[in-house]
Amino acid sequence: MKANPVLPDMATIMEVVEETSNIKTFRVRFNDENVMKNFTFEPGQVGQLSIFGIGESTFVINSSPTRMDYLQFSVMRVGEVTSRIHQLKVGDSVGVRAPLGNAFPTEEMKGQDVTFIGGGIGMAPLRTLLVYMLDNRDDYGKITLLYGARSPQDLSYQEDIAEWLELDDIDVVLTVDNPDEEWGKKPYEKAGLIPNVLKEINPDNKGYAVTCGPPIMIKFTLMALNELGFKDDKILTTLEKRMKCGVGLCGRCNIGDKYVCVDGPVFKYSELQELPNEL
Repeated sequence: MKANPVLPDMATIMEVVEETSNIKTFRVRFNDENVMKNFTFEPGQVGQLSIFGIGESTFVINSSPTRMDYLQFSVMRVGEVTSRIHQLKVGDSVGVRAPLGNAFPTEEMKGQDVTFIGGGIGMAPLRTLLVYMLDNRDDYGKITLLYGARSPQDLSYQEDIAEWLELDDIDVVLTVDNPDEEWGKKPYEKAGLIPNVLKEINPDNKGYAVTCGPPIMIKFTLMALNELGFKDDKILTTLEKRMKCGVGLCGRCNIGDKYVCVDGPVFKYSELQELPNEL
């Protein structure tokens, strides 16, 4: 963590990618090259993007620490701050407070199979870990990705998906709730809710499962993973949407005796089961 975690560093937007009708990805570099050069983070950690005079919001750093040309944040337009961020263009400035929170247990996961289950914008925190593991491919076992959205047009990271589909060392399955006429012609294209498709592909339950998406999707995905026999301490999810200040001062993200911004945002399912049912 930086010396003063409540003070943003200024960054410049280098590229904007329109993922879907309401999701944009922003690639930024710190204005101070020394800050950029010395910046480190781990997969799963988050940052606060701030628009001065408007506010700030929390987003996972969904680029990988193995690729440090820029930091990448994906933003869904849902309110005042995110709407203002969506108006930013290449060359504009944004405040960044990062890294914040904990990270995925990449060391603990070495040698294990990993199943990724993402829904909609919930693919963002999975992306950073997935790219990290692909860049350190020999350290991990079989990698499976199940990614779903409401429609084919709501699937983000299309360039990444095209790249991953070309790889021999990752199995990719895509599913949508509302397929169009073109959907389903390729063997990796499914139609149906993520938990149901997860049970259909039936991944090996001896490894890790990492999931993120809308709360209702997470709820039923966790149930499906239990049904498939995954161990609670090998099921991981992330709750960064609950974070506000990011450093444990405001108390807005507490669940029982835990603060998402300090104790999370990455949690094992076994940890979540010890907390009050506030998710």
